[in-house]
Amino acid sequence: MTIADQLFGIPVLQVQDVLGQQRITRIPLAPPEVAGSLNLRGRIVTAVDVRLRLGLPPRQREDRDMSIAVDHGGELYSLMVDSVGEVLSVATKDFERNPATLHPVWREVSTGIYRLNNQLLVILDVARLLDFTAREAA
Repeated sequence: MTIADQLFGIPVLQVQDVLGQQRITRIPLAPPEVAGSLNLRGRIVTAVDVRLRLGLPPRQREDRDMSIAVDHGGELYSLMVDSVGEVLSVATKDFERNPATLHPVWREVSTGIYRLNNQLLVILDVARLLDFTAREAA
């Protein structure tokens, strides 16, 4: 997936669904990164704006939003991203720890990186991405 022209990934087994633009209902008093909730085949799903969670500027255009539905702790979450690409097979031997120069917020929610040709693939840890209590405690 891409967010602000940066390539990100999550383990494919955590992906429940890929969604196009959805009607999202705002949740009062929710953290800014929680865009709201949506109805996915009769289930209420919390929509998280990954751009804001990663400390990036908000989206300029709403018409091309994509989301990746993930299950975390028995609850469904919709990770709002700019675009969704294909499933990539990467070799375990090519996995690297987060570099010291990676943005601190990104380091907090990622497990590591892969260097692909001339792009950096940042692997997000879904559990840490969806852990809003750590930021509130800080």
